[in-house]
Amino acid sequence: MFKILLESIIERTEGSLGALIMGLDGIAVEKVIGEAGNEANLDDAAAEFTSLVRSAQRTGNDIGLGSLKELVVSLDSATVMMRLLGRDYFVVLALSPGGNLGRGRYELRKAELQLAKEFVL
Repeated sequence: MFKILLESIIERTEGSLGALIMGLDGIAVEKVIGEAGNEANLDDAAAEFTSLVRSAQRTGNDIGLGSLKELVVSLDSATVMMRLLGRDYFVVLALSPGGNLGRGRYELRKAELQLAKEFVL
């Protein structure tokens, strides 16, 4: 089920490099990575962004703004979007610089709603 959902996100979002469901422990639950995503070490990058997600979660709660919902990081060769799935998991979508950011955000929000039962949101 997870793989089909990630493939759907990639198919519907122009410029996708890959998509993953990650645990906050840095381990991928499922991943679908294209050739360009493999070249960009997307798998390793997503694991490294786990600490950034944890830090942003902690900061939001510490300053009273609430729980983290989404995080977007723009780099020279990719934009990485992360959408939280409850407290312990998040979905990642990486796009090439010309990728469709709006569509990617929409697809991640849809994925969050579809996965609500699986991740007890």
